[in-house]
Amino acid sequence: MTIPTEGEIVQIHSYKHNGKIHRVWQETMVLKSTPKILIGANERTLVTESDGRTWLTREPSITYFHTELWFNIICMLREDGVYYYCNMSSPFVFDHNAVKYIDYDLDVKVFPDMSYTILDEDEYEQHKEEMNYPTVIDSILKANIRKLISWIQQRRGPFAPDFIDAWSHRFELYKEIKDEQ
Repeated sequence: MTIPTEGEIVQIHSYKHNGKIHRVWQETMVLKSTPKILIGANERTLVTESDGRTWLTREPSITYFHTELWFNIICMLREDGVYYYCNMSSPFVFDHNAVKYIDYDLDVKVFPDMSYTILDEDEYEQHKEEMNYPTVIDSILKANIRKLISWIQQRRGPFAPDFIDAWSHRFELYKEIKDEQ
């Protein structure tokens, strides 16, 4: 898999298990890119839904993707703290200037105090039946939701206290460089 360079602008494409596009984020700046991890950031980026509706993200966010984990994390920087929206998903691939993954409906919303709630369990059960999620996918997702919750409780990865400061600072530096060009 090719990987983007730091500072490069990429799209994010979310698909459903049946291969249909779910959502596209138009512009995300790559802050870190390795063969396993991609950390990006965006602010007021255009998002296009599968039905063609569009909207702009409201606040800056730092995104975290991994090639071996079945979740990705969006860290939304709001005035009253950092909120995390975690999508249970396939590991990402980078293809044709886009981060791509399959969204498996289940989400975990994490609040600034690190309390969390699991969302969309009904949607997951409905799509699991409609799209015939294999049993192995169900098992993998359940194991990864436990891993994600462990990360939240242990303040690992994007939940670590210094993660947001480090990556939001890098985002600001890259924006300054782009403005000067």
